[in-house]
Amino acid sequence: MKLCVPGERLCSTEDCIPGTGTYLRHGYIFASLAGYVLRKNEGEELPVISVVRETEAQLLPDVGAIVTCKVTSINPRFAKVHILYVGSTPLKDRFRGTIRKEDVRATEKDKVGVQMVPISWCEMQCPRTHAKEFRKVARVQPEYLQA
Repeated sequence: MKLCVPGERLCSTEDCIPGTGTYLRHGYIFASLAGYVLRKNEGEELPVISVVRETEAQLLPDVGAIVTCKVTSINPRFAKVHILYVGSTPLKDRFRGTIRKEDVRATEKDKVGVQMVPISWCEMQCPRTHAKEFRKVARVQPEYLQA
């Protein structure tokens, strides 16, 4: 098996069909991760070319897959996550991901929701639903303090 690095051009789209661990650009198939190149002939069609990290195939997150993530950092535009499970299968390696603010909901992507208000040094409250959540609060404005 041949070793490859991310960004390495593997072949033309006329020769193979892209599989896991690859991406298409300008009519060529490139490796998206470091690993071994695998070609599988499935029937009469073109062979499928993929890149795997070990000799056995590993489950990789794919576009549209349901995943379980751990949020590592948040800013006003996006959240950085570590993908832990694809479906109910745990991953061997940790994959990083980004969730944009616009992608939080399937509808009303421009509107994520009401901003929570600090009510004490350890509690935030939704002004619409009045639901409270325990969060660390750096500074509470005097107009929001509970009496």
